Amino acid sequence: MKKRVNLYVKGRVQGVWYRAFTKKSADHLSVKGWVQNNLDGSVSVVAEGEEGDLEMFINKCYEGPPASNVEHIDINWSEAVGDFEDFKIIR
Repeated sequence: MKKRVNLYVKGRVQGVWYRAFTKKSADHLSVKGWVQNNLDGSVSVVAEGEEGDLEMFINKCYEGPPASNVEHIDINWSEAVGDFEDFKIIR
């Protein structure tokens, strides 16, 4: 079943290629949505896909690229809306 997840990622996640890592992970898992940096140093992600794929995607978001240090992710699940055609990095 398709689901949507909103992630708020805290830790050392800016300036470490976190958004590029997230996009690569999303593309590999056929997850659609977006990722962007926030002014407070965190990263926001909105993603849609099959629930199992999203769970694997969340695990990749916890892992992050080598230079990152993910301290915490706030996770909010909801029903998929179908807004996305691909996964984008918002600059």
